[in-house]
Amino acid sequence: MKKLTWKIWLLIIVLALSLLSIFGMPPTFFQKGVLVASVTSNSTAFEQGLKQGQIIIGIDGQSITSLEDFSNVLEGKYDSRENIKTIINTKDSEIILFSNQAPEIIVSEIPKTNIKTGLDLAGGARALVQAEGKKLTSLELTDLVDITSNRLNEFGLTDLRVVPVSDLAGNNFMLIEIAGATPDDLEKLISEQGKFEAKIGNETVFIGGERDISSVARSGQESGIYSCDEGQGSHFCNFRFTIYLSEDAAKRHAEITDELGVNATPQGNYLDQKLDLLLDDKLVSSLLISEGLKGRVTTQISISGSESGATRDEAITNAEQEMKQLQTILITGSLPFKLEIVKLDTISPLLGKEFIKSIFLAGFAALIAVSVVIFFRYKKFKSSIALLFTSISEVIIILGIASLIRWNLDLPSIAGILATIGTGIDQQIIILDEARQSMSLSIKQRLRRAFSIILGAYFTAVVALLPLMWAGAGLLKGFAVTTLIGITAGVLITRPAFTDMVRMIEE
Repeated sequence: MKKLTWKIWLLIIVLALSLLSIFGMPPTFFQKGVLVASVTSNSTAFEQGLKQGQIIIGIDGQSITSLEDFSNVLEGKYDSRENIKTIINTKDSEIILFSNQAPEIIVSEIPKTNIKTGLDLAGGARALVQAEGKKLTSLELTDLVDITSNRLNEFGLTDLRVVPVSDLAGNNFMLIEIAGATPDDLEKLISEQGKFEAKIGNETVFIGGERDISSVARSGQESGIYSCDEGQGSHFCNFRFTIYLSEDAAKRHAEITDELGVNATPQGNYLDQKLDLLLDDKLVSSLLISEGLKGRVTTQISISGSESGATRDEAITNAEQEMKQLQTILITGSLPFKLEIVKLDTISPLLGKEFIKSIFLAGFAALIAVSVVIFFRYKKFKSSIALLFTSISEVIIILGIASLIRWNLDLPSIAGILATIGTGIDQQIIILDEARQSMSLSIKQRLRRAFSIILGAYFTAVVALLPLMWAGAGLLKGFAVTTLIGITAGVLITRPAFTDMVRMIEE
C-alpha cells in the first residue's frame, strides 16, 4: 500500500482544523444551559457583570439546561414589584441581583455549531437604508453606521448586524439586519431621526446624547412604572426615570429658570413655564418645574410620561417600551440624517430551517448521484469515493473558514457553496478524463496539463466574481465570498490532493 502524499495529508489536516472551527473544542453540542444573547446597558444585571456570550447554568440553586427551565424559574417571581434577591450562576461566575423586575436580558439556546446564519436562514427583518435627499460620503456613512449600531444595541436588540454597503454606481447605503424582528419593528426603529430636545419656551435646555446627558437611570428605584389607572374603557400607565445632566447643561437650566416667575397651585408652587420634551419636533410630555429648581444648578432631572392599552398588562408593556425608547435616544443622541428605507424584507425562521434541511438533503443526494455516474463511466469504485470525499471536504472547509471569520451564511452564501460543489465536480472530471487519456505522456504530465486547465478556469472565475462584492448594494456579497473561498481552497488544497489520489489509483 502506497504512503499518502503531503498534499493528501494537507487536506486531512485542514479538514480536521475546519471541523474544530465548526464545532469548537470542547464541542458546543455537549454544553448545558442557556446563552445570554443580549444584556441591556446600564441595567442591574449589566452593572453586576452579566455579559453577552456568557452561559447561565443555574438560577437560585436550580439547574438551567433549557429555555423552558429559564422561563419556569423566573415565572411569577417578580409579581409583587418588590426588590427580590436573584442568584445567577454562569459557567465562570456567580452574579447576585436585587431588583423588582426580571433581569433585562435575552437568552437563547446554545448553538450546536459555531456557524453563524444570516437573516435569510435565521429569520427576521432586513432594511437597506439611505439618507433622505443626500448622497452620503464614506466618512458620513461610517458615522451613521456607528450611531445606528449604538442606538439599536442600547435598545436591547440581539443578533444585530449594521454594515456599510455600496453599489457599482458609487451610492452608499446602510444595511441593517435584525434576527427575530418584524418589518414594522425595524421600520419604526430607523424611520425616526430621534432628535430629542428639552425646551423651556423657545430655549433649548438640553438635547439627547453624550454632550448634555452624562447618565440615564434604567433600573432600580430611579426607573420604572409608578402608577396605572383605568378610564373610558382603557388603561393608562405612567413611567418615570432619572437622567443626570452634564455641568454645561445644568448651568443652562439654571440660567433659563432664573428668569421665570412662580405660580401657586393646590399641589404646590411651580415655575410659570414647563419643561417641554420634544422628539423629532413633536411634543412628548410637559413637566412642571418645582420652585426649588429656580436658578439652581442641578444635574438631576426626572423624566416622566404615560402610555395606554386595552388591558393593564398591555398598558404596562407599552409604557415600558416607550420609556426604553426615550432612554435609548437620550443616551445615544439623534441620528445625523433623516433616513429612508430603500428596500425592506422579512423571512420566517421556519422557512429558513426548512430551506437549510432541503438544500443539504438535495446537495448530498446530488453528490451520491454524481459518484454513481462516475463509477459507471470509469468503472472504478475508488475514483467515485475519492470524488465524493473531496467534494464533501470542500463544503466542510468552506464552513470551517466561515466559522473562523464569523461570516454570516445567507441564501447567496448557500448558493455560493452549491456553485463551488458544481465547479469542483467539473474540475475533478477533467482530472479523471486527463488521467485516462491513452497518450505518450506520463500520468504525471497528463495531470499537470489538467491542473493548468483548472488554474485558467480559477482566475477567470475570480475576475468574474469580484464585481459581485458590490453589485446590488452588497446583497450578493455572500455568494461572491463563499464561492471565492471554495474555489481558492479547491485550487490550493482539494484539487492537488485529488490529483494525487487519482495518480495513486491509476498507478
